[in-house]
Amino acid sequence: MTVNRLFALLPAVLLCIPGTLKAQTAQAIENAPTAVAAPVPGLWTAPNVEHIAGLPDIKSHKKGTLSLTSDELTFTAKDGRTAIPRGWITAASSGNQRVEMWGMTGRILRMAIPDNGGLAVAAVAHHRIDMLTIDYTDARGGNHSAVFFMGANLAAAALQNFALQAKTPHASMALDCQNAATEPRSIFVAEPDWRGAQVPAVYQGLLYEHLIERFRKSKSLNAVYREGEKMPEGLCPRYTVHLSISGFKEGSSVKRAMYGPVGMFVGTTQMVFDAELSDRTDKVKIKEQIKTTVRGEGESTSVADHVAKTLVKKYEKALKKVDTESAMASQIPKA
Repeated sequence: MTVNRLFALLPAVLLCIPGTLKAQTAQAIENAPTAVAAPVPGLWTAPNVEHIAGLPDIKSHKKGTLSLTSDELTFTAKDGRTAIPRGWITAASSGNQRVEMWGMTGRILRMAIPDNGGLAVAAVAHHRIDMLTIDYTDARGGNHSAVFFMGANLAAAALQNFALQAKTPHASMALDCQNAATEPRSIFVAEPDWRGAQVPAVYQGLLYEHLIERFRKSKSLNAVYREGEKMPEGLCPRYTVHLSISGFKEGSSVKRAMYGPVGMFVGTTQMVFDAELSDRTDKVKIKEQIKTTVRGEGESTSVADHVAKTLVKKYEKALKKVDTESAMASQIPKA
């Protein structure tokens, strides 16, 4: 190719260079790694944590990892994950209990040891479990308590990162229902008044969560409302439940194991409540005292559910009676 021919092609080559550079630049930008938001640094994490109650999307006794960041508290199990925004958390409390090792199996084995050897084993065959109670509100303002069991000393370490005080006992807020219509087959479960006794937060949280859960299983009710929850516009629940603690004694399964047969009568967990069920239509008004005594494994969970079960069972009879009377009244022809 002659020199003259090269000079003749030079303008066309120069015209192609800007387009080529532009295409290469665009491709480089396209292939460049996209910016990824930095993960929120974790403040505290605990593995092998057992969820006892309080997280709507996680079943009871599921185990997983509990983590706290500056934005949220998360619980991650094999088959699910739930998160509570940090701003929804209102209080945090820790506690612990000592429980017998190997549960009922260990108790049976110790009974088979001759010469009171089982009592000696019981004195050392126990371990500590930490309990973490997180109080929070949901998107509708309803109050919840999430309870977790974990290894020794983990709950106290978690509290240092929450920077929150423990829940303060207070009287339940009264509903403003003066001009509202009554919502049929609905109930408002007020938070129990704990001012009458010193009750650990774990018992408080579990009792309220079990009450809500058991009332929701009632066939006589269509709606169950929590303390603080926003009611439907222009409506108020027909029934209201109030509980006030009047006595509490925390038991110990370890103490009972050490005392042998006598231990069946000592170291039990006892709770006494003054309970009231009221009705906006004045057809139901029940006041009574509920006493419960529980001995066995996992007393904090057992006694709370025992109280809830006893209360709901009693009230279920009253609600069914109201349903029956209402059905009969509706069948009577009007004059």
